[in-house]
Amino acid sequence: MGIGTLFLLAIGLSMDAFAVSICKGLSVKKAGAKEMAICGIWFGGFQALMPLIGFYLGAMFADAIAAFDHWVAFGLLGLIGVNMLLEAFSKDQEPDADSCDFSAKTMCILAVATSIDALAVGISLAMAGNVNILIAVALIGLVTFLLCAAGVKIGNLFGSRFQKKAEALGGIILILLGVKILLEHLGVIA
Repeated sequence: MGIGTLFLLAIGLSMDAFAVSICKGLSVKKAGAKEMAICGIWFGGFQALMPLIGFYLGAMFADAIAAFDHWVAFGLLGLIGVNMLLEAFSKDQEPDADSCDFSAKTMCILAVATSIDALAVGISLAMAGNVNILIAVALIGLVTFLLCAAGVKIGNLFGSRFQKKAEALGGIILILLGVKILLEHLGVIA
């Protein structure tokens, strides 16, 4: 998997955390470097950790499902992407996302909640093959850190108009990556 594809994957995965970071920025009167760093570190750290865990879980079972692993990767990425699209177009808002609480307990809960999909993506990466997982998780963590730090500031400056668009974009990217993996394994594209 090339660096461009990994970069798109990182952007797609970071969109939930980016949307929550925008909400966190909305909740504070002044979003400073401290709030930006807190969101960036928590979300970036968990977005990097979860695919690493998923990758090693997937690698343990890779031999058993090698004949249909591309379908599993396609299915997982597709389901995550569709779920992100549904969330983007739903009227519901996460109650904790609007809170101005930046405590470790709150941030840990939000970081885990927004990175569960990254665990499934890690499993997909193990099945996709040709992935340097250390580069992948470093890129995912860095992109998420930067987007979430920026998201706090964006939310503080511009409000919530970007939240749903960010989630929808992330869902579309993940669906397209799942299709790409499937088509590569089926030999439709190189």
